[in-house]
Amino acid sequence: MSDQIETDNEGGFLTRLTANKGKAWLAGAALLSAGLVLGGYLMGDGLVRMKQADRSVTVRGLAEREVTADLATWTIAYSAKAGDLQSAQAKADADTKAIRAFFGALGFDGDAVQPTGANVSQYSNEGITTFTVKQRMSLRTTDIKKAEAAIKRQFDLVRQGVELEEGSGMSFTYTRLNAIKPEMIAQATRDARKGAEQFAKDSGTGVGSIKSASQGYFEVTARDGESSGEWGVADTPYKKVRVVTTVEYYLD
Repeated sequence: MSDQIETDNEGGFLTRLTANKGKAWLAGAALLSAGLVLGGYLMGDGLVRMKQADRSVTVRGLAEREVTADLATWTIAYSAKAGDLQSAQAKADADTKAIRAFFGALGFDGDAVQPTGANVSQYSNEGITTFTVKQRMSLRTTDIKKAEAAIKRQFDLVRQGVELEEGSGMSFTYTRLNAIKPEMIAQATRDARKGAEQFAKDSGTGVGSIKSASQGYFEVTARDGESSGEWGVADTPYKKVRVVTTVEYYLD
């Protein structure tokens, strides 16, 4: 009888042990499932947040300003021809004196006009040799009004026998670009934000902070366009400065 009791006790112990193992397995499986569900939710929520954070709009902003050139440079190319070099050079020297007198009469001092190059060539045709002396002089001044007056009277030189060559012409330059760059960049950025705000309004969102930005190059052009003439480009002192910035904004 004692053997039977012992057998029964062992059987009950095995039964309880098997039951406990089953419960532990079920509990572990439940925890694992809950972990997978929670992990999947957090991962999905993270992807959603990352997608929302990547919402952005790229716009361009424009700034333009009219300015007046502060430097004038007039290149005068002229030539003299003769059957011998001495005569050709004498004619070129006379033209040089006429050019200096021309600018002196307009109120420019002697240092305003400087020689910038010279060239001598000869050409023979049917036994006749022709010598050509080419020279260049340059006027450089910050007196824009006086420079404009000079270019309007350039035909006075032609009437005096100065043979102007192709490549002669007045050029007006704006040299104070660095002084207006910061304000123009700020203006272009404000213009870009207006565009972003309009886009956000149309799409039912808001504009956040700047994600990235790039500044375009500054362009200085003639305000009224340029035209080419027989003696080069007919430039004017009236310029237009233009810059375009590209800005990417986050969307709320």
